[in-house]
Parts: sequence; C-alpha cells; structure tokens
Amino acid sequence: MLVKGTTTRMRKRSLAVLITLAVVCFAGLIGRLFKLQIIDGENLQKMALEQQTADIKINAQRGTIYSRNMKVLAQSATVWAVILEPAYLDTEEKRELVCTGLHDILGVEKSKLLELAKKKSFYAIIKKRIESDVKDKIIEFKTINKISGGIRLVEDYKRYYPLGSFAAAVLGFTGTDGQGLSGIEAYYDKTLKGDQGRVVTAKNARGTDMPFDFEQMIPAQNGYHLKLCIDETVQHFVEKNLEEGVINNKVINRAAAIAMDVQTGEILSMAVKGDFDPNNPFEIADKAEFIKINSLPEEEKTKAEPEALQKQWRNKAVSDTYYPGSVFKMFTASMGFELNVVNENTPFYCSGKIKPYEKAQYIRCHKRSGHGPQTFLEALCHSCNPAFIMLGQKIGTKNFFEYYKAFGFHEKTNIDLPGESGGLFFNADGSMTLMDLAVASMGQNFGVTPIQMITGVSSIANGGKLMQPHVVKEILDSNGNVVKSIEPTVKRMTISENTSKRIIAMLRENAAKGSAKNAYVPGYRVAGKTGTSEKIGLNTPGQKDYISSFCGFAPADDPKIALLVFFDTPRGDFYYGSAVAAPVFAKIMQDVLPYLGIEKKYTEEELKKLDSKTQNVVR
Repeated sequence: MLVKGTTTRMRKRSLAVLITLAVVCFAGLIGRLFKLQIIDGENLQKMALEQQTADIKINAQRGTIYSRNMKVLAQSATVWAVILEPAYLDTEEKRELVCTGLHDILGVEKSKLLELAKKKSFYAIIKKRIESDVKDKIIEFKTINKISGGIRLVEDYKRYYPLGSFAAAVLGFTGTDGQGLSGIEAYYDKTLKGDQGRVVTAKNARGTDMPFDFEQMIPAQNGYHLKLCIDETVQHFVEKNLEEGVINNKVINRAAAIAMDVQTGEILSMAVKGDFDPNNPFEIADKAEFIKINSLPEEEKTKAEPEALQKQWRNKAVSDTYYPGSVFKMFTASMGFELNVVNENTPFYCSGKIKPYEKAQYIRCHKRSGHGPQTFLEALCHSCNPAFIMLGQKIGTKNFFEYYKAFGFHEKTNIDLPGESGGLFFNADGSMTLMDLAVASMGQNFGVTPIQMITGVSSIANGGKLMQPHVVKEILDSNGNVVKSIEPTVKRMTISENTSKRIIAMLRENAAKGSAKNAYVPGYRVAGKTGTSEKIGLNTPGQKDYISSFCGFAPADDPKIALLVFFDTPRGDFYYGSAVAAPVFAKIMQDVLPYLGIEKKYTEEELKKLDSKTQNVVR
C-alpha cells in the first residue's frame, strides 16, 4: 500500500511538473508569436519586402514655366539614363564587348564597368542624363553587335531655360536631382516636380534581381505647369535698358528693376543685372570676377567662389534692403495730406540747412544756398530736405510709424519668391527719436526692399489700395486646364482716394518740371520721384557710395503700370537718381507704354514742340 501511494503521488507531481513546463513553454511561444506578429510584424514585413524586391525611382517630368503670353521660359526635355544589366552578361566575351562599347561612347572607366558587369544584378546605373545623340550611338552599338540584353536606356528629364539668362532672378534654377534651388523653381518646387514613379523588381533567394517577368512599373505623375504674370516683352525692354544703365554708369554692385500692374499687384517684369545663366548656374557669369577669383591662391579661391555664386543668384529685387532716399518723400507727403497738416500751397522756407531740435547738428539741403520761400508743391519738386523735415515734425513719431506700417514697410510683402527680406526700421516697436524722425522724413537711415517700395508706390497710384504682389498668375495641369488662379487681393487701404489723386498730381508736376524731369515721357503723363541715398563704401573705409533710384507710374490720369529702377553703387560721372536712374526709367517707359496699348495724350506745350521745324541743313 505504501509503495502504491508513493507511486501515485509521484505520478501526480510529475504530471504537475509537465503541465507547468508545457504552460511555460507555450506561454513563451505565444509571447514570441505575439511579439513577431503584432509588435514587430510591420517592421519585419518591410524588411522582408526589402530583401525580396528592388525599388528603383523614376523621375516625373517637371512642369513647364510659361510667361503670361505662354512663351516657354523653363521646360524639361527628355534625356536618358544608361543602365547596365550584368545578369545577362554571362560570359567574359559578352562582358568585354559591352564594357568596351560603353567606355568608348560614354567615357566611363572600363575597369569600373567590368567590375559592375560581374555582379548578379539586372540594374546598375552607368550614366545619367545623356542627350539624344549619345542615346542614338548606344542604340546603333546594340544593333550592330546584336545585343538584346545587358544594356537598357531609361527615360529621364533635364531642365532647360531656352532664353538663357532672361528673367534668371525670377526663374531660379534646379539642382542635379531636379530639385528647385532658387527662384520660382524653389518656391513652387512641390507644384512643379510631380510625384516619382517606381520600377519594383523581384529578387531570388540569392539576392539576384529577377528578369522582366518579375518587374512592375508604377508610372510617375508629372508636375503642374506655371503661367507667370511676367510679360516677356516688358521683361525684354526692362532688361535691355537696365543692362545699358549698368554699363553707362559703371555700376559695381548690380542693379534691379520691377514693373507692377498697379491695379492687380501682378509683377509684369522683375530683372537683376548682373545675373547668370540658369542652364549653367554654377559658373561665375561675371568674366572679370571669374578671372579675379581664378588668380587667387587655392585657399582664398575656395572661399571666394561660393560667395560669388551666392551673390549672382541673389534676387536683389526681393532680398536686398536699401535706404530709399527722396523717393520716400511721396509717402511723407501722403501722411501730411491724410493728417491735414499740409496742402499743396502750404508755405515753407529753406535756408539750405535745418536743426531738427535745439541741440542737434544741422542737416543740409542738397542745394546748399537754399530754396528760399516755396510752396509745398514746389518743395516736392525741389526735393527739399528741410521742408520735409519740417513736415515730419508736424506728422510726429507715432503717426509716422503708423503710416509706415500701413504702407507695408514693417513686414514682408509675402511675394511668391524665396529669400524675401523684411524692412529695417530704427526700433522694432516703432519708437523714434527726433533725429530719427527728421532723417526718416526724407528717406534716410532705415531700410526697405525694392519689392516693398514698388508695392507701396502702387497703392498711391491705385487710390490707396495696397495690393498683394505676385509672380504666378495660374497653375495649369498637363492638358492646359487651370487648376488654380491667383486673383488680385487688396491687403488694406493706405490712404484715401482723394489723397491719392492729390499726390499723383504733384508727382506728375515733379516729372514734368521738377527734379524728376529726366524721367518724363512726352504724351504719357508720367508721375514719379527720384532717390539718392548714401551707403557705406565698398572698397575704401569712409568712402561715400550711393544708391540711385527712380520710382514712378503712368499714365498719371489713369495709372496702369508702376516701375522702380535701382542702381547700387554707380561709379560713373554721376550718382544722383535724377542723372542715373531717371533716364533709364524714361527709356523703359518709352518702350513699354506703346506696347501696352496706352494712348498718347500730348499737352499743348508738347504739341508746340512737336510742331516746331528744324533748319534744313545739307552738308
């Protein structure tokens, strides 16, 4: 009985141990399965897929960039990638034949090709973006040597700018992988680039690519096209005359110009000189700069070259700030009219200098002997500094800053271009000293960008409506259908329509008879203001350099187009805006206004000059 009882207990214990072991083992196994299936399942599936397939990207065709008249400014043309298929080259004879042929056609090292040809793969990229003539040579080589497998040609795309440097600062350029790096190409990169496709190839257990039967292609989705506000004819006139101005005035720090439709905010033209060719953006376009950099020691050259490239890529029209100078006086005048502290006939006296307050230093007028007694209209036409300092005192610091903000100088315009800078005011909170107010009233010691200036001036021309500036007019699909249209947007009112009309009349008088007369175009009723501002010398400490500008619009009785012309550091015979920028403004307007279909309306005085006869001289 004792033996039997002991045996029974032992059996029960053994069974309990077995059951416990089984539960523990199964619990561990279930836990392991739970971890593999639930916790790590997604990652393991991805790893398995990566081991079993090869995923090769296919570039989408980048969208075309057109002018407002559908002139092609940037497009993608078909090129080809050369693919080696080593798995089909199963003998030394085949490998030698293919590698020798590709070396002769493409210039790729033969040893590198032979190394790739020995791998167990169906896809190895040899060279990207070959042109049609090279592709044809490869096809001819395959045909002559009856090569059915081993070399494949895959379509790709390369960006072209058919007009070279035309509108380069606006268009920008793309990188080696087709990504936008500057300008419109960068700002609208996602819109233009589309979605990449893929070639998914299966792999066998040895990791070798499977042939075409196990290959699946997912087509790329091409990018959208862009239709710009830029008018290629207006752009041509602006670039031609701006380039001429740079040469004639020996401008050493580039020049910029912007033409805007005052009623819509559309940018009809934006030009920067000197610029670059976006087909070869990594080449220094300025020949003198190129020679200078290449003569430097290697260490200095390594630093100077990228700096020169960054400079030529920089869009001066949106990225540079400058002292606006006397152009800003039209805004000071607008403030005075809105606050009713001045009118066209308000008397001012200019002795040639003024103290903004008792202990201040004198600020001089450009006419050292002074203008004497004058009305406010005459003071504007004289561009008299003391008169505008006195007006600034009537406006006051608080009101000045409020209108400064209203005209948009305290914030970026948010134009659809990359790299836009904001303005530079005396203090971020708008606080100003009396001296700050004095110099600001005549456009000195604070910074604005050219795009801020042209936008603000357009609001004066457009009855006080501050428009949102934009470069793109429409986004189009591959069939030319409009996906999105950028409509004119009024951001806010800057001044009243009445003030707008009065300022326009004064600016028209200024262009006809005042300091802006070099910008006048007979028959077209131009209105505008010159600007000359000092800057720190580029080459010699303490040397005075200048920015010469002119900003205006036409026709004055129904403004359509505003134009800013801006020359940074002219080193010719003159530096005043009236002598450097105003004549270029006039030449551009002489070309652009007839093209836009704006009718000439001559004054009686202009008609008399047209009717005058010259002496007939025969030599």
